[in-house]
Amino acid sequence: MFKDTKAFSGFAVDHLDKAREFYGSVLGLDISTEEMGLLTLHLAGGTRPTIVYPKPDFEPATYTILNFPVDDIDAAVDALIGRGVAFELYDGFGQDERGVSRNEGGPPIAWFRDPAGNILSVLEVSSSS
Repeated sequence: MFKDTKAFSGFAVDHLDKAREFYGSVLGLDISTEEMGLLTLHLAGGTRPTIVYPKPDFEPATYTILNFPVDDIDAAVDALIGRGVAFELYDGFGQDERGVSRNEGGPPIAWFRDPAGNILSVLEVSSSS
């Protein structure tokens, strides 16, 4: 029924202006402002629109809402730290002091939060993936 639709995803934040600054300036994503002031993140070279909308009774997601694949997790973490991003440290994930987890069975990954408190990650993928 929906196999060929142009489905898109979205998530909530508490302040659109803070989200616009973070996703546009800090993460360097292409963004646009849509009708009614909603933001659109243009992911995957613009082929995967993701809507960001305000929610009055907003509570941050307790799970990862966006994963950003990178070729070199150490370079990505260093660049984000240089832009003021703080990485999360979780018990039991075997992370280094910067927040990078290198556990067997999964790619190297590090988690951080947007200004609304939503959880995001960078994860290293091989060029063959």
